[in-house]
Amino acid sequence: MHFLWPQLLWLLWAVPLLVLGYVWLLRSRRQPVLRYAHVALVRQAMLPGGAWRRHLPPALLLAALAMLLFASARPQAALPLPTDQATVMLAVDVSLSMQADDIKPSRLDAAREAAKAFVRQLPAGARVGVVSFAGTAQVVQPPTYSREKLLAAIDALHLQHGTAMGSGIVAALSELFPNEALDLGEAAFLPLTAHAPRATPKPVPARRETDAEPAATIVLLTDGRSNFGVHPLQAADMAAARGVRIHAVGLGTVEAPGADQDDWSMVLQLDEAMLREVTGIAHGDYFRAGSAESLLQVYEKMGARLQVQMRETELSGPLALGALLLMAGAALLSLLWCQRVA
Repeated sequence: MHFLWPQLLWLLWAVPLLVLGYVWLLRSRRQPVLRYAHVALVRQAMLPGGAWRRHLPPALLLAALAMLLFASARPQAALPLPTDQATVMLAVDVSLSMQADDIKPSRLDAAREAAKAFVRQLPAGARVGVVSFAGTAQVVQPPTYSREKLLAAIDALHLQHGTAMGSGIVAALSELFPNEALDLGEAAFLPLTAHAPRATPKPVPARRETDAEPAATIVLLTDGRSNFGVHPLQAADMAAARGVRIHAVGLGTVEAPGADQDDWSMVLQLDEAMLREVTGIAHGDYFRAGSAESLLQVYEKMGARLQVQMRETELSGPLALGALLLMAGAALLSLLWCQRVA
């Protein structure tokens, strides 16, 4: 939580001062009240709970004043609010290992069906785009509201050599931020070792409100480890710098026998450590899917999460309303119990 006008919080010191003043006033009135006691006051004091009844209306008024003073500082907090507007980029691994059949009928077919179910689940106000990546990354479908175009784009995914995970992320970012020059040309074919150094991210240009939707998310699906293109951690840095979350789905087993391709056998190694680090940098979540059913469940969970967006919300209005309710309650109780307004 933060405040737009934090200097006004100093006014809250008035509340304990008023409490002290109220206590002093009660003590100063004690003797005169006992000497010239009103019959109604005596009867009220003799009732069960009469003492706390007498103090409750002023206490409610003090609480209302504290809420109003707190609201005057204009507090803001990030609250989960439902939304039907978001931009989601599906980044799908189409490397040759996706033809493995440990997930029936194949990893790619299971990914297609889960992605299509995910698209159908999203609200109509959500824009969705599709990026595929293998040795290079390409935008299969720019962000669109058309579910027909998206389903056709998902069906059109086909296998290629290599796994350029980071390039897939950058290609998705290029669609989310079309006004930025995010070029993959220099890095698209560079081999990537497991310990390759991360390049220092370039400064992010000043962003305009029209550059991307308020809720921009990349959903990454892969079954292996990156061996071409932009370093995934560098790409995650770029996404985090632009406020884009990355959710990742690891498909298949950590190490499983691969599919034969041209008389050679691939060993499929799911780099979960890298995926966890990518999602950690980009403030997303990592999911593991070892079957077609679990993959559908993962996409269902992500779809539900994407329909709730954390938004900076000013709390002054609700606090002021709460203060008014407290004041109304104090006045009502005072009239009922004391035949006067506190």
